[in-house]
Amino acid sequence: MAALGSSGLLGLVVPRELGGAGLGPAAFAQVVTLLAAADSSVAMIYMMHVCGSLCLASAPSTPRIQSLLRTIAAGKHLTTLAFSEKGSRSHFWAPVSKANAAAGGVTVTALKSWVTSAGHADSYIVSTLSHAGKGPTDSTMYVVPKDAAGLTVAASWDGMGLRANASSPMTLEACFVPDDARVTPEGAGFKAMLEVVLPFFNLGSAAVALGICRASVGATVTHLKTSRFEHLGGTSLGEALPNLRATLAGMQIDTDGLDARIGDVVAHLETPGDLTMLRVLESKADAGEVAIRVTSAAMRACGGAAFSRQTGIERFFRDAHAGAVMAPTVEVLREFIGKALLGIPLF
Repeated sequence: MAALGSSGLLGLVVPRELGGAGLGPAAFAQVVTLLAAADSSVAMIYMMHVCGSLCLASAPSTPRIQSLLRTIAAGKHLTTLAFSEKGSRSHFWAPVSKANAAAGGVTVTALKSWVTSAGHADSYIVSTLSHAGKGPTDSTMYVVPKDAAGLTVAASWDGMGLRANASSPMTLEACFVPDDARVTPEGAGFKAMLEVVLPFFNLGSAAVALGICRASVGATVTHLKTSRFEHLGGTSLGEALPNLRATLAGMQIDTDGLDARIGDVVAHLETPGDLTMLRVLESKADAGEVAIRVTSAAMRACGGAAFSRQTGIERFFRDAHAGAVMAPTVEVLREFIGKALLGIPLF
């Protein structure tokens, strides 16, 4: 992350007048894809940081927010999202915690789950129900610094995949948040989740999947070209076995299809239209399943070598499974898509 900071990439979406690059979805998708092909944990950390940066960039302008954005643009500040809560699980848009009004701000008590970069980020974009809210979507977002009194990380992350992204539970216990650290207008957190965060989050998730797919195809090509049957005169696996060539071809077709879908989403985000939200929902729903399909094929094509750590494929396989269960899950997205097609309100 320090290297990404010194390169200027932490400030990718920060406005230029604040020192950032002021770039949009196309550059974001390209960077995330490249990172994920090397290490999807790094890509996920970066994706969450960019989503958090977008929240700050769209926030009401205060000296505190502007200072944070300038520090991000300088590559000296890592932020992340802290939305999901134990009580509402994958329904990240519906926090069960609720802010309490206090002099000059609010206090927040919440049990956040799956906070990427927990314990490492310099700040957290925290969602909670507004103190005056009446329903599950009457939320507000705040930026909470890492050294805020009452903020603790529950435990270190030890998961099946994405093992370097420090996605851990985080507790806020009566954390005081001043008014100038409010990232959305009161009660407008849900709107920002849908209009600011969700498009880039889904696009970024799809880009992570694409990077994993590309790396899996590359590793499979290398294995099929370099592993040989000595008893057949040194013929490579790829030369000798047409079934493996067919498997590899299917992997490439799936990967190119996902690449095309991401390009379509980018075009819709750059020029929004009636189908933009549908394309955003479809992108993550499809990407998670494509990544699982491609990495599973790589595991089969490379056989026992894929189960060792010499090819990297076993890591791609584990990391690929995270996208499908990460909120909003594939099942939730399919429900949203079905409702949208039938004209049923999503919430």
